[in-house]
Amino acid sequence: MNQSRQKYYPTVLQAIHLIILYMFIQTLVDFPLALIDYYNDTDYLYHPIKKILLGVGSTLFILVYGFRKSKARLLEVFPVKFFNPIILLPVITFLWGAQNLLEEINIIVAKFIPAPTWFWELFNKIFEGDFGWWGAFIKVAVIAPVVEELIFRGLILQGFRRNYNAFVAVFMSALLFALFHLNPWQFPATFVLGLLLGWIMIRTNSIVLAILGHSINNFMVLLSITYWEPIQSHAIYLIEKEKLFLTSALVILFSLILIYLLSINWFKNKKV
Repeated sequence: MNQSRQKYYPTVLQAIHLIILYMFIQTLVDFPLALIDYYNDTDYLYHPIKKILLGVGSTLFILVYGFRKSKARLLEVFPVKFFNPIILLPVITFLWGAQNLLEEINIIVAKFIPAPTWFWELFNKIFEGDFGWWGAFIKVAVIAPVVEELIFRGLILQGFRRNYNAFVAVFMSALLFALFHLNPWQFPATFVLGLLLGWIMIRTNSIVLAILGHSINNFMVLLSITYWEPIQSHAIYLIEKEKLFLTSALVILFSLILIYLLSINWFKNKKV
């Protein structure tokens, strides 16, 4: 008699449930506040104290809930292994090349699905909110990477690794990560980032490196938005598009090879 293979937490369906639960907790607070703001012309929804309490509270709840459901050791769910810090250099060059190619993909997506006004207003609130540029830096380059990596490359990917092969685990965690952002205009970039961070996680088994890689990506995006005109006037962006795309593709390929080589000594071909 064949015995069914043991399933660990989370499976794909359980991961979807975890993400929906996380979003539901935040919506449970945000929706009534949005109604109050709408009818009373207040600004409770974006109050700094509310955002901190909700962000910390909902994240801690999901992390504790998911960790207890996993029935695994802390360092199995959130592994912290030593990694060669030089690996951050090819991570940066990969992200630079990927952003150049993804820019063209984003243009194509925007042609078929034009971004509505409310999306840009919501996007701008990130940079025009509390404490100006430094507030945006803390949100996108510090808080978001820590929270999202603990959930997606911690809870979700580590569970997937015990249930599926490495390819399926990385692909599905990246797909859920991209869908989590709830808009098609970020989907290509977040999916590629999820693939890179998932692969790095498989190679190095270090949640710290995944957080740093995510932080670097978001910081580069923040810089590209803040200094758009000076960056676009740089000589590298004045060459023909075909040459820029070819250069970016070669940089990506070379970066992936370096990441592979720099992670070889710390790679253990076994599931956690």
